[in-house]
Amino acid sequence: MKIRVARESDYPELRQIYLDSRRNSFEWANKEEMTLDDFDKHTEGEYMILAEEDARIMGFTSLYLPDNFIHNLFVHPDCSGKGVGSQLLHSAIEKMNKPVTLKCVSKNQKAMQFYENNGWKKVVEKGSPDERYWVMVYE
Repeated sequence: MKIRVARESDYPELRQIYLDSRRNSFEWANKEEMTLDDFDKHTEGEYMILAEEDARIMGFTSLYLPDNFIHNLFVHPDCSGKGVGSQLLHSAIEKMNKPVTLKCVSKNQKAMQFYENNGWKKVVEKGSPDERYWVMVYE
């Protein structure tokens, strides 16, 4: 598996991964409202790293470097459980200064467990009653 910086030519595949992964795992969200265009809106101005193997993109992470913040980390549903997320997370942490932060939707127990298993700590739960999330930190 190779980790590299994303190029503009990768964006069509990244858009599809973002859409498929969210529709597959965000059980609490309205899947019909999710579109390919969400990727561009939700990653604008961010530094993108992707994981690929045999010329197939397996997942990506988008970083907001000024705040040492991991904004998105998504793995294609077919590649889940293969270490893709952990490698992307490690590469993201190496790119930024510690402490690194992220937000994880409270309802996303699988993601919360993933981050905690990779050394992240919950700091505080925030958000409206319908959209709660944990601020997490890696030091």
